[in-house]
Amino acid sequence: MKARHIALFCGAKTGSDPAFATLAAEVGHGLAQRGWTLVYGGGGVGLMRVVADAVLAGGGEVIGVIPDLLMQREVGHTGVTRLEIVPDMAVRKTRMIELADGFLTLPGGFGTLDDLFEVVTLRQLGQHGKPIVLADPTGYWQPLLAACDAMRAAGLIADRDLAMIESRPTVAEALDCLA
Repeated sequence: MKARHIALFCGAKTGSDPAFATLAAEVGHGLAQRGWTLVYGGGGVGLMRVVADAVLAGGGEVIGVIPDLLMQREVGHTGVTRLEIVPDMAVRKTRMIELADGFLTLPGGFGTLDDLFEVVTLRQLGQHGKPIVLADPTGYWQPLLAACDAMRAAGLIADRDLAMIESRPTVAEALDCLA
């Protein structure tokens, strides 16, 4: 199987549920075991750091892409394989999308939602055909998926567009979706 580059969207905080950090570490180990490269926001904090450190501990490669402004605020992770410092958030997203063969989302906040819906919208518009997967063993994403389903039921989202977002209850299943 060809080596994959997986763009990960997740929190710059660890959150209040310890299961989030456990999930992040499991994802990192899974990526490293498969020989896949992690592409992420470059932060040295929160769930982002947990995943990056787990990939590195497993002998995997990590590419961080961080805006200059956040380099100081998020304390960019200088221990990654490659850290690209870019001018702003728009360039960060564009670069991560360019590098990625697929997208994986873990719990996060507004930035995570922004990244997720950017790649969903671009796929909807035919700008890419890469898989978009939510790893959701804790049920974190279920309220969001219910809201999206309500938009679909209201005729505001097409069935095929909602189907672009795959949600999986285990890390193994989420990674299999990205294969």
